[in-house]
Amino acid sequence: MVFVEMGRRKKRSVFNVDGVMDFFNNVMMEKSYLPLLIPLVLMLWALEKWIFSLSNWVPLVLAVWVTVQHRNYQHRMAVEDLNKKWKRFALSSSPKTPLEHCEWLNKLLIEIWSNYINPKLSLRFQSIVEKRLKRNKSRLIEKLELLEFSLGSSPPWLGLQGTRWSTFGDQQVMRLGFDWDTTDISIMLLAKVAKPFFGTAKIVINSLRIKGDLLLMPILDGKAILYSFIFTPEVRISVAFGSGGSQSLPATELPGVSSWLVKLLTDTLAKTMVEPRRQCFSLSAVDLRKKAVGGIVYVTVISGNKVSRSSLKGSPSRRQPSSGVDGLREHSDDKDLQTFVEVELGELTRRTNVRPGSSPQWDSTFNMILHDNTGIVRFHLFEHTPGGMMCDYLASCEIKMRYNTDDSTTFWAIGPDSSVIARHSEFCGKAVEMVLPFEGVNIGELAVKLVIKEWQFSDGSLSFNNLRVSSQPSLNGSSNFLSRTGRRIIVTVVEGKDLITKDKSGKCNPYVKLQYGKVLQKTKTAHSINPEWKQRFEFDEIGDGEYLKIKCYTEEVFGDDSIGSAHISLEGLVEGSPRDVWIPLEKVNSGELKIQIEAVRIDEYEGSRGSSYSGNGWIELVLIEARDLVAADLRGTSDPYVRVQYGNLKRRTKVMYKTLNPKWHQTLEFPDNGSSLELHVKDHNAVLPTSSIGDCVVEYQRLPPNQMADKWIPLQGVKRGEIHIQVTRKVPELEKKLSVDPDTSLTKARQISSQMKQMMIKLQSLIDDSNLEGISTPLSELEALQDMQEEYMVQLETEQMLLLTKIKELGQEMLNSSPSLSRNSFGS
Repeated sequence: MVFVEMGRRKKRSVFNVDGVMDFFNNVMMEKSYLPLLIPLVLMLWALEKWIFSLSNWVPLVLAVWVTVQHRNYQHRMAVEDLNKKWKRFALSSSPKTPLEHCEWLNKLLIEIWSNYINPKLSLRFQSIVEKRLKRNKSRLIEKLELLEFSLGSSPPWLGLQGTRWSTFGDQQVMRLGFDWDTTDISIMLLAKVAKPFFGTAKIVINSLRIKGDLLLMPILDGKAILYSFIFTPEVRISVAFGSGGSQSLPATELPGVSSWLVKLLTDTLAKTMVEPRRQCFSLSAVDLRKKAVGGIVYVTVISGNKVSRSSLKGSPSRRQPSSGVDGLREHSDDKDLQTFVEVELGELTRRTNVRPGSSPQWDSTFNMILHDNTGIVRFHLFEHTPGGMMCDYLASCEIKMRYNTDDSTTFWAIGPDSSVIARHSEFCGKAVEMVLPFEGVNIGELAVKLVIKEWQFSDGSLSFNNLRVSSQPSLNGSSNFLSRTGRRIIVTVVEGKDLITKDKSGKCNPYVKLQYGKVLQKTKTAHSINPEWKQRFEFDEIGDGEYLKIKCYTEEVFGDDSIGSAHISLEGLVEGSPRDVWIPLEKVNSGELKIQIEAVRIDEYEGSRGSSYSGNGWIELVLIEARDLVAADLRGTSDPYVRVQYGNLKRRTKVMYKTLNPKWHQTLEFPDNGSSLELHVKDHNAVLPTSSIGDCVVEYQRLPPNQMADKWIPLQGVKRGEIHIQVTRKVPELEKKLSVDPDTSLTKARQISSQMKQMMIKLQSLIDDSNLEGISTPLSELEALQDMQEEYMVQLETEQMLLLTKIKELGQEMLNSSPSLSRNSFGS
């Protein structure tokens, strides 16, 4: 018996030859270059083995490559199993209604397509298509812009072979054909072609064919419909080319553009709406006409059930049957199984702690950010090997969510045997719990909980905890969102928590970089994994969907390391309604930043600060000192000086030799014309070209007149360094006195007229005395007085118009309040 048992173990220890050959043949089909790569690897290995020793990198690289290919192979096999299941479902589901023809539906669709459905669908798909194209550009295209998007006047044909309802368990399913063959579609793209080509070209999609079978599934008692293709549909696209302006390409077809578009559309459909992936269409009874642009969701990974190493590694169809002894051994191995879950939402990922056993309890909650009205939360289960460098992927599942027009949220996922799991949250703050089966396997579940904390809308209002906080309407009744230079964005980096550290000692020296458009700002360096900065930065609003990009770094001796990033949508900001949020960092497992964001109108903001004066003044800049500059010389010091650029004017300070903490104490003056004031700190070299050791921009436009601002400004483009400056907007004393004079506008205008007469008399006397040197000063003062006189005259005319309007309003009120007067006036 002992020998028999040993023989059985020896047979089981031998790997599955058929499985290995199947994997090898699959890789050979996917990778056409393998017949050339394998002899090359064998030749390198032979050189190292018998001629001379290079290193041990060949076996290591080969092992890593085989591991990656095997994981991709397992994923493809799991997808094939899902497709086979859905094929059996589609063929074996029992019919509930007889076959019905849909000529009436297609006739109705033709009538309402051009004027109703086409504009709505074109507007909805335009932003989706533009994002997909920019994210998945062809290598021949450097930049892509969507110029025109219209689905044309020809609608798709539905159910040409008829349609019928079927049942699968408790779920009702409608199957109908979908055939859209249109030649009047108009989608125009402007492409900037990458090297080795040059110039631009217009790509026009003028013909489209999509053919497949659709499944429609009503859920949540008819509140929504899930729709998807049973199999990947047939896709054909016809492309034409045209000129794109100057330096345009000839009207010839670029190689591979048509096939790239077909592959992009096919892959998008396969990943988003081919069974069991489904899209949702909400049938809300109320339309609040709110456009959700983002939200905050709390995701809690509660626990797992029936988590087994043997059942999750690979598809059930490829596993060999095991004996009773194998089952006991696998059951005992599952007790030592240690797993964790990685939660993914867009580019944001978070990881739970490692828990043992086949029923692990994680109870980990994560703060996640949505950047649209829809989102997909993916859960990836991994096995943790103590002391191992890599974690083994076991299984995945996902939940989709969508904001509805009645301020509710729909959640849906793939259920057991590819059924549907759907939940509905009527308001923000309501928790939704779901038990998800892992995809591609017959065993294993994951219990999760999701809570939408708030939805953010394009008009600046918020929806949270069953309440809606609306923005204050603007005076003209339109949205408060202004594009370009209409407003200023004030961003305050408050604090951070749970930042990761890459130092073995556990130390962390974090700082934050902000980028909005082309403007870069940087906080000071803190020295904690829970830092506090409380630094405020200002940006001129750009609009057009521009994101505020945030990057967090930790300062190290041999170069700074990234410890996370994020991006924030600034759409929908409202004046007087600051947004205070915790932003989770992406591309790391932990870390959040507290950011305060506020939008203010530039004229009101500067007016509140007293910045009403423009022109006829100058900017006084005092460059005091700098500290903690980077060393630009080999001896560990620098020879710093500052080059100041104000518009087209350039000035520079003296050079301070061999120091990282220079002191200049120099004063520079520039005419106040609103130009950008830039400081460039340079290292002086007598022979070699000068090198930059930091730059910054001095914000002076919002300063009150004749009030000095004293500030330390961190230098950009380097890992450390600050410069100490004082800046003042100097205004002529005459205007300062006039701005605080309590007299009326008319009195001020008369005073200015009198002063102009006196200045003319003084100027005439200087001319008579032939004192040409003294003429320049009275002339400049006279010009300033003339400008102020014109300003006050405009003010007087405005006051006159307001007074006349007020008199008319008072007269109308008197007529309305006195009926007898109204009747007499009408009678007369």
